[in-house]
Amino acid sequence: MVPGILGIYTDSNSGHGKPSTGLMDHSENHAASADQDDLSRFPDLSKTSSRDSSDTADDLDSLELNRINTYRLQQKTTVGSTRGPLPRDQWLPMGAGKEYPPLLPSPETYVVEFDGSDDPLHPSNWSMLRRTALVCILCYGTFVGSFASAVFSAAIGAVSEEFHVSSEVASLGVTLYVLGFAAGPTMWAPASELIGRRWPLSTGLFGCGIFTIACATAKDLQTLMLCRFFAGFFAASPISIVPAVFADLFNNAQRGVVMSIFCMAVFIGPFAAPFTGGFIAMSSLGWRWTMYISAIMIFSGFILVLFFLDETYAPVILVRKAAVLRRQTHNWGIHARQDEVEVDFKELLRNNFTRPISMLFSEPILLLISLYISFIYGLMYALLGAYPVVFQGVYGMNMGVGGLAFVGLILGELLGGVYILCLQGPYARKLAANGDRPIPEWRLPPAIVGAVAFTGGMFWFGWTGYTASIHWMAPVSSGVLTGFGIFCIFLQCFNYIIDCYPALAASTIAANTILRSAVGCAFPLFSRQMMENLGVQWAGTMLGCIAAIMIPIPVVFKMYGPWLRRKSKLAWSPVYDVEKKGYDV
Repeated sequence: MVPGILGIYTDSNSGHGKPSTGLMDHSENHAASADQDDLSRFPDLSKTSSRDSSDTADDLDSLELNRINTYRLQQKTTVGSTRGPLPRDQWLPMGAGKEYPPLLPSPETYVVEFDGSDDPLHPSNWSMLRRTALVCILCYGTFVGSFASAVFSAAIGAVSEEFHVSSEVASLGVTLYVLGFAAGPTMWAPASELIGRRWPLSTGLFGCGIFTIACATAKDLQTLMLCRFFAGFFAASPISIVPAVFADLFNNAQRGVVMSIFCMAVFIGPFAAPFTGGFIAMSSLGWRWTMYISAIMIFSGFILVLFFLDETYAPVILVRKAAVLRRQTHNWGIHARQDEVEVDFKELLRNNFTRPISMLFSEPILLLISLYISFIYGLMYALLGAYPVVFQGVYGMNMGVGGLAFVGLILGELLGGVYILCLQGPYARKLAANGDRPIPEWRLPPAIVGAVAFTGGMFWFGWTGYTASIHWMAPVSSGVLTGFGIFCIFLQCFNYIIDCYPALAASTIAANTILRSAVGCAFPLFSRQMMENLGVQWAGTMLGCIAAIMIPIPVVFKMYGPWLRRKSKLAWSPVYDVEKKGYDV
């Protein structure tokens, strides 16, 4: 079982879910010390409690121990420790002259768990039809959030004219939305680990819809830009939480398929928005209806999540189970592990902001891969400004027809998804041969293929889209290579850093999201001007050269990744058992 945001690695062979990292060992020792301090206050009960807890643990199968310890580790690294600071010098009175009651004779027996590995209550044991329906709902919610980020690009000209500002200022509507993507996960990720997945997801979509309507009705530029930022902040909810839901629902082998579909939703949304928004903005409806249509789509996603998404976060499911058992048995000592979690805001800040920033500058694997992903992500939004220069400026198309050129990019994304899905079978076999322990470097060969395709697509676009004497199908076709490369690079490199830092998955994702969104939000500000001033030919050449310079990044990590992870203080360095079985790492 691999819970959390894209998963925290659990060694199924070792019988526990604690990765071998000094930071985590220290946290667990600290918690154990706190337990002993509490028991020392009641010496008559300490031995009994310890013995009974051990007996209870022996009665649980190894899968349940995996789940218990992995969820406990996950909570500590995301929302804080299960032990808050206690007032050691002065205990609070019981009141009414009552003495302190003794400790529970066997605390572990009062903790609610799942009823074996095949408990139907656990999300991973739900029917495939039910889980597939949830995947469709969640991917749609992700699609509408990313769609709303780029649909504003079709309204930039009209906004510039209505509010009497330059196109650079009007393009802040895209920039601020993407900047909201950077800020949002710092709240949504820990919230999903504390109160479950369903309410943060529904709240995020509802908030995004409300602020998108506010954008449509804005009377001044300040209101429009502020609402765009908060719309992006709330839209970050599905983008940051949906991978965690997939980790709740699927195992390692199955999750690769649904993650590919999720990434298609993330990337197809921005590429489907320009031609949709272009036709709307050209019509009598005007640019404000690009926002209204987006809001309608977002609210439809909100309704689907609110009424059809069941809670998938196992600790919260156990909290509800414990509440039912307390009412049925009238035994108020029954509780779930999640009931023990005390929110520590210092830990929240450290785990979701301070630690990600420090990891970026101390871990070369994370920094270089995140820079590469950031460049790819930024260029995706840069194309929103570059394509109109080519297809509207050079070929004289209107906004709607010119926006249809993004179909080439969408086709490339779909082909990239099919390519990754075709590789899932061999990957699953290698994973099974290695005891369900993923080797990070297995992710990189498709990223290398994607890097070459992406570079070729950028050169192709630059050297065919600069003149109307070359048929417009040539630059449109370049989008197939570009879209294919974007998908393969992003998905595989993202999975690579998660596999490298499984015990710090939340911090790894936060670090990548902060850098990626910070870079991505800047590209729309200069992409159009770069194309116009340098010319399509040389601007495309420059971007292609930068992409070519970055091709060695996945190649180097494929060759020297294991060595770099052994040198790292935080990266996980597994044993290559699979080599003994004749597989190529």
